Amino acid sequence: MIEALEGFPDKILAFACQGRVTKSDYEGVLIPAVEQALKEPGKVRLYYQINADFSGIDPGAMWDDFKVGMEHILRWERIAVVADVDWIRNTVRAFSFVMPGMVKVFRLDEAAKAREWISANMTK
Repeated sequence: MIEALEGFPDKILAFACQGRVTKSDYEGVLIPAVEQALKEPGKVRLYYQINADFSGIDPGAMWDDFKVGMEHILRWERIAVVADVDWIRNTVRAFSFVMPGMVKVFRLDEAAKAREWISANMTK
């Protein structure tokens, strides 16, 4: 399941996932929020937290995740991934070089630090 998180400045999309993440989670929550944010000019930031009870991601959801990121690659200014799942942390690090913006990976106990970093130096 993916849920939108509140309390972030404008131009920051924030989500948390838990349990099993499905294609319908992406289609119903994440993709509409990204498309809405990208209607506005300028860069967008993403805060993506994978909670401790995360149990996996369906292949269709993984494809949607990749597609959303790559279709709008030049619009991402910063991406913070907060997770204790090693394969996710390692994958994000391995592919961060293709992103034109900054990408940082944080552990769940560093969520406050990740929120601070994703919100830092916001331009109007």
